[in-house]
Amino acid sequence: MGYFLPARWFRTRVEKFYLFFDPYFSLLKKKIGETEYGIGWIPLGGYVKISGMIDEGMDKEQMAGPPQPWEFRSKPAWQRLIIMLGGVTVNFLLGFFIFGMMFFAWGREYLPADNVKYGIAVDSLGSTLGLQDGDRILRVGDFQMTEFSDRTVVKEILIHNAPTITVIRDGQEVNLPVPDGTAAKLANSSNKNKPLFTIRIPFIADTVVTDSPAAKGGMLADDQIISVNGQSTPYYHEFKRAIANQRNAEVQIGVLRGGDTLALAMTTNDEAMIGVGPYFYDHYFQFETQEYTLLQALPAGVVRGWDFLASQIKAFGQMFRGKINASDSLGGFITIYDMFPAAWDWHDFWNMTAILSLILAFMNLLPIPALDGGHVIFLLWEVVTGRKVSDKVMEYATMAGFIIVIGLVLYANGLDIFRLFNK
Repeated sequence: MGYFLPARWFRTRVEKFYLFFDPYFSLLKKKIGETEYGIGWIPLGGYVKISGMIDEGMDKEQMAGPPQPWEFRSKPAWQRLIIMLGGVTVNFLLGFFIFGMMFFAWGREYLPADNVKYGIAVDSLGSTLGLQDGDRILRVGDFQMTEFSDRTVVKEILIHNAPTITVIRDGQEVNLPVPDGTAAKLANSSNKNKPLFTIRIPFIADTVVTDSPAAKGGMLADDQIISVNGQSTPYYHEFKRAIANQRNAEVQIGVLRGGDTLALAMTTNDEAMIGVGPYFYDHYFQFETQEYTLLQALPAGVVRGWDFLASQIKAFGQMFRGKINASDSLGGFITIYDMFPAAWDWHDFWNMTAILSLILAFMNLLPIPALDGGHVIFLLWEVVTGRKVSDKVMEYATMAGFIIVIGLVLYANGLDIFRLFNK
């Protein structure tokens, strides 16, 4: 639609307008006026075919004839520039709009960092940064941590080269230097979805499953688990570690009930579980929600989208400086699939849709012939110099760019397959 509308405004003929791609045949098509509207059978985006445009379609027969007034190549350079920017413009606007409507519909929920009274539970990846259980993170580089999020720590190290992490440990402020090579490690595809840390919480039973090992052992709701076989486990993640290898095993679970300490005997099941559901985070911490009116949400969506794009641009800079391995940041269809959560969630769905829309816009603006960015470069040259790049140069450049893009797609999806078989 981004290409279609400005093309029609400038009286340029649009031969096809398709959802999905239609090599050899279409699932559905209907010609209205001079445009054929249709649905293809390969569900990978869509396209418009504009008369007189040199693109990957390479309609050389049409281009061999004299330019016609309704063709793209006959239009002034500024009109062609607007048409070529139409697609990425819609992708940008769609991403900003979706973010804005998410703010309007759900607001923005966050956990103030000051509310994380028990500190963090460190994962193995976080421990390589020198973090320890119970730390409370104050700053990452110069960035003040006002909201709890391990992704913020990743972003500040990966994108902004944060040299230190400042924490409160045992009541003292401690500066942890970020080890060399951390950015490359965090960008590695095997670590992308791994947490650095989570919120540390006590293990207080919210529910005890009927006929479970815990129920048979006498555990009740609101009991607080404090030990496993005499090993102190005052926090939930410590209990999980302690019981992980206790499959079908007799265990002694220490609990606090009111002011009493009890030792309950039970036998775990074959998954090393006892049938107790813990309270969720909001039982222990006060989360905040920032509400937005529609007039507040839309500009907030632009800010959110622009912040994401700025991070992508800085990430490219990190690649060129060798801080991030480019192949670790590439992915194809499997990577896109893995970006969505396993269970359906409308918030996550719209968030990923907005991100993908902005990524498409950003990637399409790269100055590679066959992508919009390549066409824009040639058109800007024409606008500035007044000299049009010859059709023959455009054909060769577009073909070379098309080969580069296809090679990149094959390489990215090949990396996905390699990672899949090496998990």
